[in-house]
Amino acid sequence: MRVDFYVVERGDADTVACRLADKAFGQGLRVFIRTGDPERTRRLDDLLWTFHGQSFVPHAPQENAGPEMPVVLGEQAPDGAVDLVINLADRPPESPHRYQRVAEVVGPAADDRRAARERFRYYRDELGREPETHRIRS
Repeated sequence: MRVDFYVVERGDADTVACRLADKAFGQGLRVFIRTGDPERTRRLDDLLWTFHGQSFVPHAPQENAGPEMPVVLGEQAPDGAVDLVINLADRPPESPHRYQRVAEVVGPAADDRRAARERFRYYRDELGREPETHRIRS
């Protein structure tokens, strides 16, 4: 399992998550965007239609997604086949070792950073993974 932290210096974490999903979809990966709450799921659902005028990311909220949907949004990562979990929630996904890759997207707010530090320690200390950090200036 690979873990990457995308630390958004300026801008919007949700837009960064959309860009990551777009790139992963282009690589043929199955993606789950873990939003953490229903309101954020709705925002991301809308944003995936409009964040980039040149691309189309086929997606659906978890309750409406069929088994072939390449990008799914929801609150809890599924047990099924997922190549990449993009985590926007405050806690890591349950049993993250089930996934090939976890991308933690961290917003610029102090609360986001504080929660991200806890997740970073969890991956490093509890799971023995050394996450990579990428600074994003969007």
